[in-house]
Amino acid sequence: MAEFVRGVRIGVDVGQVRVGVAVCDPDGILATPLVTLRRDPNVDIDTQPSDIVELAQLVDAYQSVEVVVGLPVTLAGRDGPAAVQVRAYADRLAGAISPVPVRLYDERMSTVAATRRLAERGVRGKRQRAVVDQAAAVVILQGWLDAQRRRT
Repeated sequence: MAEFVRGVRIGVDVGQVRVGVAVCDPDGILATPLVTLRRDPNVDIDTQPSDIVELAQLVDAYQSVEVVVGLPVTLAGRDGPAAVQVRAYADRLAGAISPVPVRLYDERMSTVAATRRLAERGVRGKRQRAVVDQAAAVVILQGWLDAQRRRT
């Protein structure tokens, strides 16, 4: 088994409208919410969307060693249309932050789990919509960190 490399990781929940971002401590123990970015609908191949530019700036600012992007596979474990779009997003992000690697992590139900946790804490309505993407990014990153810890 590979040994866990110390360093900050960034977790990303890619949605149609927003991108939730989370960050963890250098020891990979705890993921925390960071920011929600508005998705830039720009698909021009020659121009980097502003959300990818902002993510690249965050990777640089936090000196991140990896970025973990949630992959919304179907409940059957297959790629649906959303997973295809996220794979394309992750590829574009990887090009913008190279040589920092981008990892895809099965995020089935992360938004559902994040929404439930927020509701349990009394966060609802507009306040919930404002942070659910960050909370989903936390679920993704924490799940990935926990899986890495189990493997080492």
